[in-house]
Amino acid sequence: MPARRALKFLAVLLAAYALMVMLAYLGPASLQEFTGWFLLVPYLSLHAFHRLGIPGLLEHNGFCGWGWCSPTAFGWAFLVVFWLSAAWLIAWALARLTARSKTHAQ
Repeated sequence: MPARRALKFLAVLLAAYALMVMLAYLGPASLQEFTGWFLLVPYLSLHAFHRLGIPGLLEHNGFCGWGWCSPTAFGWAFLVVFWLSAAWLIAWALARLTARSKTHAQ
């Protein structure tokens, strides 16, 4: 049942991320700077993927003058799929590492 265990780990990872996001918005000022990084890293990774050459992630093809370009609908979908896939891989790896071996030493 590694898939069931992986889903449990995924739920814990997503709940922990949601808690960090809530602390970034609603928490005390002393925690907002630290937890703000949990919001910045996924958003800024979109600009890194654009720089790597994936087209259609940013509005105006990344040319927004002096400001940061907003993500397109495809860019938001790409971010969600990429980071959920990364979270699933981490959860799957944790499930495999914590699974009991079916073979017993004799």
